[in-house]
Amino acid sequence: MSEPRTPQRPLRCVASAGPTRCLTFKVETDLASPRLGVRRLAYAVAVALLLCRPLVASAQSGSVRGTVVDSQGAVVSGANVRVLRDNEQVAQAPSDARGEFRFESLPEDRYQIEVTAAGFETRLTDPTFVGAPLLRIVLSIGPLRQDVVVTAAAAELPDSQVGSAVTLIDSTTLQALGTVDVLEPLRTVPGVQVIQTGSRGGSTSLFVRGGDSDFNKILVDGVPANDVGGSFDFAQLATAGVESIEVLREANSVLYGSDALSGVVNITTRRGRTRIPEGSYSIDGGNLNTLRNAASIGGVARRFDYFSEISHFRTDNDLANNDFRNTTYAGRFGVVIGTNTDLSGTIRYTDTRYESPNAFSYYGIPDDSSQDNDLTYLSVTSSTQVSERLRTTVKFGYADQQARFENLTPTGEPSAFGDYLGDTVTIRGANGYSVTGRAILDFGLGSYPSVSESSATRNLVTGQVDYRVGPAFDVSGGGRYEHEEAFSEFGFPPEIARNNGGGFVEGRLSLRNRLYVSGGVGIEHNTVFGTVATPRVSVAAYLRNASNTTGAGETKLTLNAGRGIKAPTLFDEQGSLFAIVPGTSPAFGSISPIGPERSRTFDVGIEQGFWRGRSRVRVSYFNNDFRDMIEFVDKSVLPALGVPPEVAAATAFGATVNSKSFTAQGVETSVEVAVGRVEVLGSYTFLDAEITESFTGGVLAPAYNPAFPDIPIGQFSPLVGARPFRRPKNAGSLMVSYVQGRAQVALAGSFAGKRDGSTFLSDEFYGYSMLLPNHNLEESYQKVDLSGSYRFHRSLRWYLTLENMLNEKYEAAAGHPALPATVRTGVTVSFGGAPAPAP
Repeated sequence: MSEPRTPQRPLRCVASAGPTRCLTFKVETDLASPRLGVRRLAYAVAVALLLCRPLVASAQSGSVRGTVVDSQGAVVSGANVRVLRDNEQVAQAPSDARGEFRFESLPEDRYQIEVTAAGFETRLTDPTFVGAPLLRIVLSIGPLRQDVVVTAAAAELPDSQVGSAVTLIDSTTLQALGTVDVLEPLRTVPGVQVIQTGSRGGSTSLFVRGGDSDFNKILVDGVPANDVGGSFDFAQLATAGVESIEVLREANSVLYGSDALSGVVNITTRRGRTRIPEGSYSIDGGNLNTLRNAASIGGVARRFDYFSEISHFRTDNDLANNDFRNTTYAGRFGVVIGTNTDLSGTIRYTDTRYESPNAFSYYGIPDDSSQDNDLTYLSVTSSTQVSERLRTTVKFGYADQQARFENLTPTGEPSAFGDYLGDTVTIRGANGYSVTGRAILDFGLGSYPSVSESSATRNLVTGQVDYRVGPAFDVSGGGRYEHEEAFSEFGFPPEIARNNGGGFVEGRLSLRNRLYVSGGVGIEHNTVFGTVATPRVSVAAYLRNASNTTGAGETKLTLNAGRGIKAPTLFDEQGSLFAIVPGTSPAFGSISPIGPERSRTFDVGIEQGFWRGRSRVRVSYFNNDFRDMIEFVDKSVLPALGVPPEVAAATAFGATVNSKSFTAQGVETSVEVAVGRVEVLGSYTFLDAEITESFTGGVLAPAYNPAFPDIPIGQFSPLVGARPFRRPKNAGSLMVSYVQGRAQVALAGSFAGKRDGSTFLSDEFYGYSMLLPNHNLEESYQKVDLSGSYRFHRSLRWYLTLENMLNEKYEAAAGHPALPATVRTGVTVSFGGAPAPAP
């Protein structure tokens, strides 16, 4: 084997109308009772709409107003401001000396604001409903985007005004890349490594700045998508219906609680935008019997907006028993209530099946295992601008993850011990060492077909209040409460339930359009480990502001520091020493419950603009410390923890304990260039990571291959003093896009140096003869993709995507061959929507 297979009450909303003509909801719910589920979320929406009906018809006309500022927040006067409806102008006026604009008596509808000013790039806003709160439109000097980000702080902010390391991948980039999986665009993010186990559909992990793959909080429209304990498989997530992907590369447990140890990934679903319904149908196919169909429809009807997309993808991949299919539905539906409340609901449902041949390079024959997944993510969000200073947000979330793993028959040749062996193979590491032999593919214990099921369900309620104290200071506070349930046949007992909660407060300060500071503290209460506080601070300081008259651009210094926490998994919690050894005995002392895994992240950097906003260079030094990591300790090692030998011997296999720590520091660099029709984004990351403490990776439990008797080997985890597995010391990414009229071409590449790792194998005698030294076991690789499209007509677009165009033979996860060159080509037929904006 390549890696070990470890054997209410109803919701009630009470409405009250205040003098501001907005509604305040008091939510009373017992999330510890039976699951909130889809039905209760639908009930919550229906009640909210019913209670708000008197306000819906109250506004027949209204105003659109706002302020135009540059990327540092300085007002821009004399800007030409146009109000557009379906890309047709309905009003126009310049911004005044304070950068303000105001358009009165506009009919009830949705409008976009287009702003042009000398020395700045033209800015077109998203549609906004008449009477919306004060708009703040940020102009950039050059063609490089100034994105609005949502994960770095409690409120939306331009990335120019945050110190955090955050990257936004928008819908334009997603279309240019032409990929069907979210994991592929993530390869372009600096400081991030995407490791897919084999071919399309294989388990995919995300490593951010050296942290483990389960150290990232994954959000789908604000709903936590992690399994209980933090794990998440990106291979299941299609780009269908995705508007944007935002990646924060630092801890932020202040806002997001458990699992946000080294990063946050937020996936957002599209909204309808045009009064004329806008629809599309795409069909493409390619080698390896690949076929994809996708259809979408979206639009607005006065106060209501809607969007839906459904896609189906299938491929045989290039090995036997390696088929993969993914069916995804994504939808978003919203309504504006009165002039100050936006109510929005989202749903994403995914059904996948993946046939897993296991580590084909290590066994020479494919296994016959398969896994089926059903994933559902729902959210309902109500956001109310009570006044120009006060905003409130309430969110209901629901996530359900079901998985079924099946191994129909044992694969391989029976051994003398009743196990099943792969073929005789020779395994060569990038470090020059090699072994030849046969490894155990399927163990003889148990019955076949072998079927195991697992599930995780999360119900979530969050509330947040944002208040503008003054022109330079904002404060936010909020709380969350969630009920999570998990089931696994490997648990003892197999089912657990947790009621967790938390709260936070955050302040944001700006001074003289040069200094931006945000900081706060979060309090997390978890059923397992109790209450923990997590602080965080972020600073952005400009030594030089951006200029549209000189070649030299802005000089920005950044500093970030924070702490993160992660709750244990189902297996970790129920396999803990505290759970296995009941009570406290004088014979072996006091044993505490298993605690949270913790992180401390720190980074400092500089960002320099050049060429009047056409290029930007960033350099950051990061230093992360991860401690109290949970690891499974074999019962032979338990006596080193003070457990009497007779107690240790009585355990089935061992126990999980907080006993591991490691550090990850390095340098992250990136460069952006936009010249005419060409845009370039490149990055390079140097990572120096080291295991500093571990029982399973310590001197008590190394493995020794008789062929290399002087080299200690970590069979299932790295040894103390070594690098964590699958994290390269040197890594980089590149994306180049070119647009010429109706044609578009994009080239994307990801590059990884040699990595430490393990074969994870046991030979037919349960020995170590199939292990290789860990250091630089995994070979370096590069994956280069090419995509292009041509729009023959407004309603017809042809596209082509060529992945691994160099046809490189590589293994991102050792033992699991990646796909060779693959090609997909097809067309998109679209209809409806709004015409291009008039000049």
